[in-house]
Amino acid sequence: MARVDVLMPQMGESIAEGTLSKWLKKLGDEVKRDEPLFEISTDKVDAEIPAPSAGVLAEIKVQEGQTVPVQTLVAVIETDKGAAATAPKAAAVTAPPVAAAPRAPAAPGGTAVSPPSPIAPSRPLPSSPAPAVKGGDGAETAEERLRRKSTPLVRKIAAEHQVDISTIPGTGFAGRVTKQDILGVIERGAPVPTAPGSRLPAPGVSGPVQHPTVEPWPGDRVEPFSKIRKITADHMIMSRRTSAHVTSFFEIDYSRVAELRRKHKSAYAERGVNLTYLAFIAKTCAENLRTHPVVNAAVSGDNIIYRRDVNIGIAVALEWGLIVPVVKRADELSLSGLAHTINDLGERARTKKLLPDEIQRGTFTITNPGVFGSYAGAPIINQPQVAILGVGTIEKRPKVVTLPDGTDTIAIRTMGMVSMSYDHRVVDGADADRFLADVKRALEDFPEGAI
Repeated sequence: MARVDVLMPQMGESIAEGTLSKWLKKLGDEVKRDEPLFEISTDKVDAEIPAPSAGVLAEIKVQEGQTVPVQTLVAVIETDKGAAATAPKAAAVTAPPVAAAPRAPAAPGGTAVSPPSPIAPSRPLPSSPAPAVKGGDGAETAEERLRRKSTPLVRKIAAEHQVDISTIPGTGFAGRVTKQDILGVIERGAPVPTAPGSRLPAPGVSGPVQHPTVEPWPGDRVEPFSKIRKITADHMIMSRRTSAHVTSFFEIDYSRVAELRRKHKSAYAERGVNLTYLAFIAKTCAENLRTHPVVNAAVSGDNIIYRRDVNIGIAVALEWGLIVPVVKRADELSLSGLAHTINDLGERARTKKLLPDEIQRGTFTITNPGVFGSYAGAPIINQPQVAILGVGTIEKRPKVVTLPDGTDTIAIRTMGMVSMSYDHRVVDGADADRFLADVKRALEDFPEGAI
C-alpha cells in the first residue's frame, strides 16, 4: 500500500498561494500518472496540474474556490485500490520549471543591469506556524518576518498605495498578508497606516480603488469576479493611474502582405504553421523596436529602463478572460519561427498549458481585436511596459492610389488600422509616430526574401 500526497505547487518564484478553481476528477476516480487532476489559478497563470502518480483519488483536502499557500496538502492518491486511505504524506507534485534569468540589459548611455541569480527550487513551508513570541531583547520572530515579507506582488501593491504591510492582519500561512488581504483593505477605503518616511500619493494618481455598490434588480444574476477577471480589473485600473495614456492611429495597406500570404500560405501549412497577418505585424514590430528603444522601455521611479531583449506579448482572448503569453527575443526569430511560436503559445493558452515564465518579462504588447471585427481601438498599456499596439480588422476597401503616370484612381486594396497607446511620461508623440510610420512602411513593402 502506498499513498502519494498531492500538494499545491509553486508556479513561479514570486507565487505564494494558489486557488483551486476546478477538480477534474471526483473522489474515488482512478487517475493515471500525468493525467490532469485539477485546475489552479494564481496571480500569474491558470494551469492544469497533473497527477504525480497513478492510483485512486482517495481524499480531497481542498475544495473548489479555496485559496491556499503553496505546499498545502490538496489531495491524497492511493496506489492500492483496496487499501484504506488513512496514512499521511509521501511525495509532492513538482511545479513546472521556471526558465533561467535572461542576460543583463544595457541602457543606452546608462548603466548595465546585472541579471538576478538563477532561481533555486523552493522549499516546502513548515507544517505549522512558529509561535508569535518575541524574545526578551525584542528580536523579530519568524512569524513576524514572514508576515512582513509577504510576496513581491503584495509588496508592490503596498508600495504603490504607501501601506505598511506589518499593520495588516494576514489570513495566509502564519499571518502572511495575501493579495486578497491588502486589496480588501484598500478597496474598503479603510484608513491604512503609511510606511515610515513615505509620501502620500498625489490626488488622482493612486490611492484606494473604489468600486461603487450597485443594487441588483429582480431577476438579475450576480456573480463574483473570477480570479483572472479580478486580476485583469486591478491591472487595468492601475495602468490608467500609472501611465499618461496617449493613442496614435495609422492606416496600413496590407495588399503586399496579402499577396505574400496567398503565395506562401500552403507551404507554411505543410510545415504545420499558420501564416497569419499577426505574424507579419509582430515580425515588423520586433525589428523596429530595436531601432526605437524608447518604445521598448519601462519606467522605474525617475529612471527609464531601456530593455535589451525584445519580448513581445500577444494578447489571447479566452472564454474565461484574457492572458498575454510572451514571445521571448522576438527580433531574433524568422517569420516562420515567429508564426510557429505565436500559434503554439496561443494554443497552449487556450488549453491552460502555459508555464509561468511564458507570461512574464514582456517588453511590448500586441492585441488584435480586429479578429472580432473592430475597426480600431485605444488599448490600455500592459504595465510596466510603455506601449501597446492594437490591430484593427483587415479587409478590402476602396482607396485612392496614384498610377505610375501620376494620375489618381480608385482601387480595391486590403486595408486595416493600427493604433498604439503609449506612456507620454517617456514616449513623445514624435517618437511614437516615427515608430508607427516605420512599421507601416515595412509592412507595405515587406520583402519576399524575409519569407
